[in-house]
Parts: sequence; structure tokens; C-alpha cells
Amino acid sequence: MQEESNMSKQKITATVISQKKLAESVYDLWLEYPSASPPRPGQFVGLYPQDKSRLLMRPISICESKPDQNSLRLVYRVQGAGTNEFAQLKAGDSIALLGILGNGFPLAKASAQHVYIIGGGIGIPPLLGLAKAIHAKAKSLNIFLGYQSAPAYLADEMKACGRVHIATDDGSLDTKGHVMDAMPEAEKSTDLPRAGIIMACGPGVMLAAVKAYAEKAGVPAYISLEERMACGIGACLSCVCQTTQIDAHIHLPLSRVCADGPVYEAGDVEV
Repeated sequence: MQEESNMSKQKITATVISQKKLAESVYDLWLEYPSASPPRPGQFVGLYPQDKSRLLMRPISICESKPDQNSLRLVYRVQGAGTNEFAQLKAGDSIALLGILGNGFPLAKASAQHVYIIGGGIGIPPLLGLAKAIHAKAKSLNIFLGYQSAPAYLADEMKACGRVHIATDDGSLDTKGHVMDAMPEAEKSTDLPRAGIIMACGPGVMLAAVKAYAEKAGVPAYISLEERMACGIGACLSCVCQTTQIDAHIHLPLSRVCADGPVYEAGDVEV
């Protein structure tokens, strides 16, 4: 069962606090966002381009938040005209935002556990807020991050929460290969504890590997899916994923990632 969502589903105007470039096509955006309910790690917002020819919101995971400062941090990759527009934002600019959306990671399940956090590519940003939220409660926290190449954005911030293991496709940092390749390397060189629970976000091929690893190890895994979205509130059914059970809303083995996810127990979905 998912933890109860804090979804507000409100469209508001947010104000840019700051923005900077972290890596090639990767930007770090802080927004002023007053909210009575702080987001949970794994939830997301929808940003709307100002260009009216681009009608749909762009879903972006929340990297972290500072409720006492009414601020949200979004770390995103420029992938098209809409996100390229966001990359031009500067302090003081306004942007339309829908959120908070989706269901986050089950934080309570990390308590007193040896936790593995696994992230790949632009799936890494929401895991920073997750690491900050659970590191004091977990028995241990090992964080596995996969990048195409250096720089390893957000990795230094992750190191304040747990032991970080990095893999890069081109071998420019640490283990050469995909993020799952870093795990046997870590097992060889450290006193890596056996995972009690796994939480992951990244591309589908990575999540499939995480699911297989968790099933073989016999440990629960929670994965955050990346899907194209339109409405963000579960009405249009454009972001459904295949599930292992019949959904109560649409009476098919499908689930609405924007409303029912994006975080699922790995055994409940097909990846």
C-alpha cells in the first residue's frame, strides 16, 4: 500500500529564486512555492511553458524542498522546446505550476533498515530529497548513482547522507559501466551490508535490472517510473503502465503513473 498522498493539484504562479547549470543540459532551479503540505520525496510538479503553442505541462520530479522557506528545488534536463524555455528562467521570473502531484516513496519502511538507493541519469535528482529524509532513520544508507559521464551532479550532496558509489558509461568517474555494475564493485571493496530495502528512480532498463536484483535477493524494492504525461491528475490515461493486478479505476491491468505512482512496489508493475 502507498502512503497517503499530499496531492494539492493546484495550479499556481511560482517565482524563480535562482537557477544555475549543473552539467551539460542539466539545470538546478529553485522556486518559491508556498504550500501547507510539504512534498514527499518522489512526488513531482508540472511546469507550464509560457509559449501558448505548448499546451501541456512538463512533469519534473522534486529534488528537495525547504518548507520553512516556501521553496522547491527542481533539477531537470533540457530535452525539448518546453524545457529549453525553462532553462532561460532567471531570478524574479514567474512560471505556472501544477502540484504537488503523485505519490512518493514510503519513508517509514526505511526505518532501521540497510537501505540501497539506486539512481540513473535524470532519475537521480528526486533521490537527494529521499536520502536527506531517511538517512537518520536508516541503519545504513548506500547510494548507487549512474551517469553518462562526469560531472556527477548532486553526488557531493548525497555524500552527506550515506556512502556513495558512482558508475559512468564512459569510465570518466569510478566504475565504468551502468549503475548496477557499481554494486559488485562495492561488494568487493567494502563491507557492504545486505540490502533490507531498495528505492530507485531512473530509466526503464535500469528499473528492470533493479527489480530483478531485488527479486533474486528477496528484498522489497520501490521504484519511481518515468513516463510521458499530459494532464498530471489521472484523467487522460496517457501515462498508464502495465501492472500485475487489475486497477480499480479502469478495470484493466494498468495504472495511471501520474495519479497512482510514480512510485510503486516493484512487484506490482511490469518494467
